[in-house]
Amino acid sequence: GLVVDDAIVVVENVHRHIEEGASPMTAALEGAREVALPVIAMTLTLAAVYAPIAFIGGLTGALFSEFALTLAGAVLVSGVVALTLSPMMASRFLQSHGEQGRFANWLDARFSALNRVYGGLLSHSLNHRGAVFLFGAGILLSLPALFLVSQKELAPEEDTGAIYIVGAAPSYANLDYINEFLGQVVDIWRDIPEIYSSWQVAQPDNNFGAVTLVPWEQRSRTQQEIQQELQGKLRGIAGMDMFSFGTPPLPGSDAGLPVSFVVASTADYDRVEQVGEALVQAARESGLFIFINQTLDFNRPEISVDIDRELAARLGISMQDIANTLAMMLGESEINRFTRDGRSYKVIPQAGRDFRLTQGELEKYYLRTANGGLVPLSSVISLDVRVEPNVLSQYQQLNSTTLQGMVMPPNTLSDGLTFLEGKLQELAPRGFRAGYTGTSRRYRQESAAFPVLFGLSLTLIFLVLAAQFNSFRDPLVVLVAVPLSVFGALLPIAMGAMTLNIYTQIGLLTLIGLIAKHGILIVEFANQLVLQGRDRREAVLQAATLRLRPILMTTFATVLGVFPLLIASGPGANARFSIGLTITAGMLIGTLFTLFVLPTFYLPMRRSAVPGPTPGNRLPPSPDTVHQTGR
Repeated sequence: GLVVDDAIVVVENVHRHIEEGASPMTAALEGAREVALPVIAMTLTLAAVYAPIAFIGGLTGALFSEFALTLAGAVLVSGVVALTLSPMMASRFLQSHGEQGRFANWLDARFSALNRVYGGLLSHSLNHRGAVFLFGAGILLSLPALFLVSQKELAPEEDTGAIYIVGAAPSYANLDYINEFLGQVVDIWRDIPEIYSSWQVAQPDNNFGAVTLVPWEQRSRTQQEIQQELQGKLRGIAGMDMFSFGTPPLPGSDAGLPVSFVVASTADYDRVEQVGEALVQAARESGLFIFINQTLDFNRPEISVDIDRELAARLGISMQDIANTLAMMLGESEINRFTRDGRSYKVIPQAGRDFRLTQGELEKYYLRTANGGLVPLSSVISLDVRVEPNVLSQYQQLNSTTLQGMVMPPNTLSDGLTFLEGKLQELAPRGFRAGYTGTSRRYRQESAAFPVLFGLSLTLIFLVLAAQFNSFRDPLVVLVAVPLSVFGALLPIAMGAMTLNIYTQIGLLTLIGLIAKHGILIVEFANQLVLQGRDRREAVLQAATLRLRPILMTTFATVLGVFPLLIASGPGANARFSIGLTITAGMLIGTLFTLFVLPTFYLPMRRSAVPGPTPGNRLPPSPDTVHQTGR
């Protein structure tokens, strides 16, 4: 769709000259010469759209730099081909009106009728410019509202056929405890028919696993639906906190739960944990999250040993004797290895399990005194039991806790983070701040980079058009079409058909160059007529009418080019659908509005030229001639 637009404009213009009676060779030369400037402007405009993407950093640059450079190169080559090879082939293969087939004549008659209808409607719009200006202002003012109501996320979740599961066990849990509850997880997996295989790893501090689903064409439910059922069953495991999540939506993005919201402060960990817990409770009551918890928790029991040094000294017991006894009976230090039957085993001296579970077991450990007697260990030490934080995490050198979870569909990551930000300001005292890690951090970074990228692309397009038109007004007229197409693209997003993500943002950038082509065709042709002495109203009316056919052809060529993205299925389909629907809706709605709004804005923004034909510019036929020839 992108690379054939220039050729469509050239071939259509050559065909028009042939219909007016020119020889094929003359028509090719004259037709290509007339549209050389707009074709060059369209080519450079679309290349300028992709130039910032190729050099921007972050995840967007890493993912789309090759995409941008490839399209920019293809567009530049297509512009050269459109001005060289396309006119030559048109002169050889195009036929005059009398030599066309029946279908071609029928199609010309339909376009002729469409031209007459469009000309009448456009003339009516030019006569009521105030209403059109008001309509354009309404479109422009509605864009912020559409952006606000649109659901936003880093990237749509794809059906990759894999679901990951992590589990958090209490700090006092051992491997036997963990294996007991992981066995319940296996029973849950067996109850879901779409799960093909699974694996899991049990560790004291981190438990994780994954399930593989049968191929998507062999199941009726999506990965997201299966994950919701799985998560509901995982909540029934009382001894561990189990969470499920899909594959990261973008290659190179951070794995883990999508919501990763940091609460940081200079306050102590006890106060940070209280604020985090209040935030978790508010989040659970909101209904926005499938699950959410915080990483900071005062659940790690710690026992400190206080030694009666004076008594130990009188008994002739050294500190080393006490330390060695505790290490031998309670520690897990490896002191040696031995080999048996070709396998190596660790030697770890330790008291039996029944002799190290309670504080009273210390009375069964004995120390030898200086005179050779034995005394209970409990006679020279005392224990102080207290609860400490499970982890002392910091964020930018501040004490912190991280809220991790998943958002309940149809809500998105943006909804969840926005809620947590607002609640933090409401619940936390002064000195607390928000932060992000993982996917949430990526989302905030890419969201902040898009307005800069969008503005930079618009600026480059304006400079390219200003150089081509030798004017600062004409580019403004051309760029009137941009908010119209953005409005069309945002409509399905605001209606919930998709989200505003990294793929739809690339689609919006592509729309800038595509929709600007329509404005270039109308404005450049109208300028030629004005320079030849035509009135501005007559010039823009005739230019828009004559350029209606190539505008519609380029629009439908682009829409048909991205149509396969709309019907894609399987892994990666959500990303392709986001780009396809953005371009399709933006082009269709934007083209419809551009055909009426842009000519109306041309009148007050374009000054009349001094009457008189400009050498080298051929005077286009009048609208009556256009209607008679079917063009």
